[in-house]
Amino acid sequence: QVQLIESGGGLVQAGGSLRLSCVASGRTFRSYAMGWFRQAPGKEREFVAAIGWFGVTSYADSVKGRFTISRDNAKNTVYVQMNSLKPEDTAVYYCAADLDNASGSRWPNAYDYWGQGTQVTVSS
Repeated sequence: QVQLIESGGGLVQAGGSLRLSCVASGRTFRSYAMGWFRQAPGKEREFVAAIGWFGVTSYADSVKGRFTISRDNAKNTVYVQMNSLKPEDTAVYYCAADLDNASGSRWPNAYDYWGQGTQVTVSS
């Protein structure tokens, strides 16, 4: 069993920055891949970024160059630094744990555990 708790969401103006954190507990953190997803009202959950066991990262095209995912295995925490935020980044952001794949997947169904989500709102 893995528990995930996100934090760091909030309201920010366009062009601003936020850093989301996700603390994991319950299993050896370094042994699973982590992903960030988001869901805006009326839309499907979409991939944002992922980081694998060895730190290999992947990003959605919509956030590439603006968002950076990282992990601190000593703190059981994964982060996403979000810069140059746009109104279209507004969504609930979720972190997720994938226990079966060394590199994080872009597909939500690949993930085994999810956090409760944190709201990010970007005003224009």
